Amino acid sequence: MANNHAIHGNYHGYYAKRPVATDERLAVLPSNIFQGCRVLDIGCNEGWLTCDIAQNRGATFVVGVDIDDSLIQGAWRRRRAIWSMQGPTSGHTELVDTDPSPPTKKRKKNDTQDKDEEAAHVASATPLSGYFPASCEHELGPLPIPPSTRRGKTVFPHNIAFRTADWVTTTIVDDAEGYNVVLALSVSKWIHLNDGDEGIKTFFKRVYGVLQPGGRFVFEPQPWESYAKARRMDPKLKENASKLTLRPNDFTALLQELGFKLEKCYNEVGEGGFKRSIEVYLRL
Repeated sequence: MANNHAIHGNYHGYYAKRPVATDERLAVLPSNIFQGCRVLDIGCNEGWLTCDIAQNRGATFVVGVDIDDSLIQGAWRRRRAIWSMQGPTSGHTELVDTDPSPPTKKRKKNDTQDKDEEAAHVASATPLSGYFPASCEHELGPLPIPPSTRRGKTVFPHNIAFRTADWVTTTIVDDAEGYNVVLALSVSKWIHLNDGDEGIKTFFKRVYGVLQPGGRFVFEPQPWESYAKARRMDPKLKENASKLTLRPNDFTALLQELGFKLEKCYNEVGEGGFKRSIEVYLRL
């Protein structure tokens, strides 16, 4: 869906405009909000924040979904690139078989146990992100992804997946198990302009439906003033905008009617045109 008019907010090179290494939207959140969680990142673009959550913030599984397949392909490449720059896991030691005795059935059982213990050790260790410079991958190519049986399925890069879908109207396979955290950062305007008032209501209902009770919805609504420029991008958006009766200021009431509770609002997060509030809702 890559085109010159990103009518779904599917900007290519989006993260070149943001300080990704210290993205304020993640920095303001509690450090343990993703710990041990299944996470859905809606409108993940090329997966920079998605990879950060999967690699560095303790999530057991993270799904990034975007309507633009070319961005999703870029997200899979980003995963490989980030893995290639990750250093040896802190405290990691390779399994070395020092027993010279011939292999036996009993020995095979012990090897399996050792591998399980090693996987648990790696899962509990801290990754060294950005350990190798990006030039290593550029010059030598990306590193191969090791089998998940060696490192464990809940550690990076095995604890992340990307899907191409219009998530407002399409269920993805990962939705069935639900999530503990759902993120919707800088996407509400595009859903609202493309799908109208009913579309944004459907979106909120979908988020409520996939969140586990006690789960959190991390939401970055775009202000109404920002709609003016976006609506000029395409005749469809202009027509849809003229029919909107809901405003972003109405979104909190809609979410509360569904069964969300506003837990925390972080005001004026970011810089320049990206300075917006980050709202955290609890799914009751």
